[in-house]
Amino acid sequence: MSGNSDLRPVTVIGLGPMGQAMAAALLRAGHPVTLWNRTPSRADALVAGGATLAPTPAAAVAASELTILSLTDYPAMYDILGPVASQPGALTGRTLVNLSSDTPDTSRQAAEWAAGHGARLVTGGVMVPAPMVGTAEAYVFYSGAGEAFHHNEPVLRIIGEPRYLGADPGLAQLFYQAHLDVFLTCLSSLLHATALVTTAGVPPAEFLPGALTTLTDIPAMIGDGLELARALEAGEHPGELSTALMMGATAEHILRTSEALGVDVELPKAVRSHYERAVAAGHGDQDWTALYEVIRARG
Repeated sequence: MSGNSDLRPVTVIGLGPMGQAMAAALLRAGHPVTLWNRTPSRADALVAGGATLAPTPAAAVAASELTILSLTDYPAMYDILGPVASQPGALTGRTLVNLSSDTPDTSRQAAEWAAGHGARLVTGGVMVPAPMVGTAEAYVFYSGAGEAFHHNEPVLRIIGEPRYLGADPGLAQLFYQAHLDVFLTCLSSLLHATALVTTAGVPPAEFLPGALTTLTDIPAMIGDGLELARALEAGEHPGELSTALMMGATAEHILRTSEALGVDVELPKAVRSHYERAVAAGHGDQDWTALYEVIRARG
């Protein structure tokens, strides 16, 4: 498609903060946008901006070849589109882009369900919060039906930079969950660390800016990830600058400090466990990266 065909109609189902942000970005780009949400009032501002509110999910899907779903999870897709799918041909030829969160296997099962009803499913994970949708910093992982993705890429690019991972419908969710694994663990560690220092009467404002600098300095300490990836693939953990035994002692001290101060110990216990198991497996004199050997799945 070319020219004005890139301004094809788009349907957005699910108007939480993320769905509203995506619909607003599509409207700003000039696309005709049809909406559906369980609570119709969430569409008010978008309708005032030119969107159309469909009375039913079936009408919403019928309005566009492309339907973007932004829901709590994949079961919500079945709740909403199941009755639509029961109508012969209602989903035939449609592309569903599900940007809801769930597991990789759930995404694969959903792709089979969609194909069984004549639709193509592209799965995805938006890697920025709602206020960043449609900005230059936004990016989204996608996987699944390749032809459908590439056909709709100009539209999807409005939401954020599309990063297509391949035909496996589970890959986008796997990358999404893995990135959020890093993100959520960092957020918990920030709050845990803040809780430690505030026991001494230190205001959070005197601690958090420096703690955030520790996070942003990590790439300078461990590199851009390519050398780390090479070492993990090769199973090389030299231990020239630090060892699992030494860093495990620090993990023990963090746990003991948390216990003494009455701060929650579940996170430091989990971290200490990695080091303890790495040392027990004979990696004590190797680098911290040896933790990978006790964390990774064994096939």
